[in-house]
Amino acid sequence: GEAVLGVSAERPLPPFARQTFRQWFDASDDAFPATGPRVVLFPDAFNAYHTPAPLRAATQLLWATGHRVELPPESVGSGRTLLSKGLVPQAKRRARQTVEALAPYAEQGVPVVGLEPSSILTLRDEFLDLLPDDERAKAVAGSAYTFEEYVAERAEAGALSNVAWQGRGDVLLHGHCHQKALIGTEATERILARAGYDVTAVDAGCCGMAGAFGYEAEHVDVSTQMAELRLAPAVRTTEADTKVAAPGFSCRSQIKDTTSRTAQHPAELLWDAIARDDPHNSETSPHVG
Repeated sequence: GEAVLGVSAERPLPPFARQTFRQWFDASDDAFPATGPRVVLFPDAFNAYHTPAPLRAATQLLWATGHRVELPPESVGSGRTLLSKGLVPQAKRRARQTVEALAPYAEQGVPVVGLEPSSILTLRDEFLDLLPDDERAKAVAGSAYTFEEYVAERAEAGALSNVAWQGRGDVLLHGHCHQKALIGTEATERILARAGYDVTAVDAGCCGMAGAFGYEAEHVDVSTQMAELRLAPAVRTTEADTKVAAPGFSCRSQIKDTTSRTAQHPAELLWDAIARDDPHNSETSPHVG
């Protein structure tokens, strides 16, 4: 562990899910007639292999609202991890592979929707720097949305008028750094409010996890100190029945490690708001008209 990999023994590594998101997707029947638009769900590695519940919730919500959900080839990825370690040539190769796979969708006007801000927003930002002369990269960037952006846009255009949102209670929202830097948390706040939740955004900067940074032995103390500046105290002093939401996988991990509270992805709260009984059961009947 710590001596060989440089990973802090103080920090529990996120376990792998027993069933990956793709395994669940391939085994699941779309119980709802897909009469609406196509959408490509971009499954980042963190949610796909460690915490597939947010991707399942997003898929079920899209299915329930008539969308035809498609997954890109497994070879695609944002290259975010490569970039964070300065491996630019490798990141450029990954970007080119991903653009080649997603460009046909983008050229047909099919949105590419992702749950992990650092992953989906790399398609919109860094891909343009990595592939500056590639028109397909520009098309993909223009088709990339965070899940909350996409659902908010559809709802505000009247396309989800058949959804009877039944979300209740308070939500404490912590935005991801990538999200706050590029697009802000407004779309997340708007769609959660539309779903019936009373949303308060945490007045905090970086959670301190920053991908692998918070797991590294040399950085674990700094990582924890950053969380303790504002985020961790805000979560600890929140009422027990207040839901904690964070779009970022790293942020949710940091919240769990420093406060023992479980934070959910906004996609889970949105699916909860239209689903009966167990929100993660694909047999659940949603509240749609």
